[in-house]
Amino acid sequence: MTDPHPPITPYDRGRLDTGDGNFIHYEQLGNPAGKPALNIHGGPGSGASQRPTRTWDPARYRVIRFDQRNCGRSTPHAADPSADMALNTTQHLIDDMERLREHLGVEKWLLNGGSWGSTLALAYAQQHPQRVSEMVIAAVTTTRRSEIDWLYRGAGRFYPEAWDRFRDGVPERDRDGDLLAAYARLMESPDRAVRQAAAAHWLAWEDAVVSGEPNGRPGMYSDRDADAQIAFVRICAHFFSNGAWLQEDQLLNQAQKLAGIPGVLVHGRHDMGSPVGTAWELAKAWPGSRLHIVEDSGHAGSDAMHRVTRAAIDAFKNR
Repeated sequence: MTDPHPPITPYDRGRLDTGDGNFIHYEQLGNPAGKPALNIHGGPGSGASQRPTRTWDPARYRVIRFDQRNCGRSTPHAADPSADMALNTTQHLIDDMERLREHLGVEKWLLNGGSWGSTLALAYAQQHPQRVSEMVIAAVTTTRRSEIDWLYRGAGRFYPEAWDRFRDGVPERDRDGDLLAAYARLMESPDRAVRQAAAAHWLAWEDAVVSGEPNGRPGMYSDRDADAQIAFVRICAHFFSNGAWLQEDQLLNQAQKLAGIPGVLVHGRHDMGSPVGTAWELAKAWPGSRLHIVEDSGHAGSDAMHRVTRAAIDAFKNR
């Protein structure tokens, strides 16, 4: 794939003190005088990419990326059992984003994210629409409990053997109940071996869900170091067992708040973990948004999906 932009690396790094014992790692790339844009990673708990990016025109954009609470280079890290998950909720993350905007002196910024990053972008924009210039989101999710139930139960219809192994990763007494709550309890164990085993079962299921996609690859989720595995699963289980502290359909019902914010949605037709119906519903509810369905892609993305996303970002660079 030919990309018109050169790779860019950070020109600035810092740590934001949230005031409650958490420190958020952030970095800036591109042109310090350019159009501000915030890249919001997925997961939750994946951490921001640490690789150079070629998605953004470095002459036009001031790109900010950050590690959400307890993951990546932010501290305390969720692999440490003493990290307090009660201080990590969707509202905490929204407040961190707003605190970061103020800290960096940004008036308005473009929001870009995918998967969980799209949920967080939507939640932030609905609370602070005056601070958002545009949005480009991919692999659209709103983290409704119905979406969570599909990913961690319904998709088992297609991968029953993998889902049985996922179910068997919790104690027998919990296997017919709330699996995600059971995993969340395991991830709070003081015994690292218990946490590591639960994380391995969870990540094996995540890997299975993307395995049949056009660009799925083995180990897509589990291919990370042990601490990152534990942090990812601990944060995911914490968020998803609590429905991300969002009311069911909240982000769809409040999509009218996004009126006036240009939005581009990009979604893979073959996304097994986040079926395209959610993106379709959001596009209908969000006045002025545009949805691009990419035929050769799933949740793992594709060259075509990257081109559509990059084109949307390029289209906004002079706005």
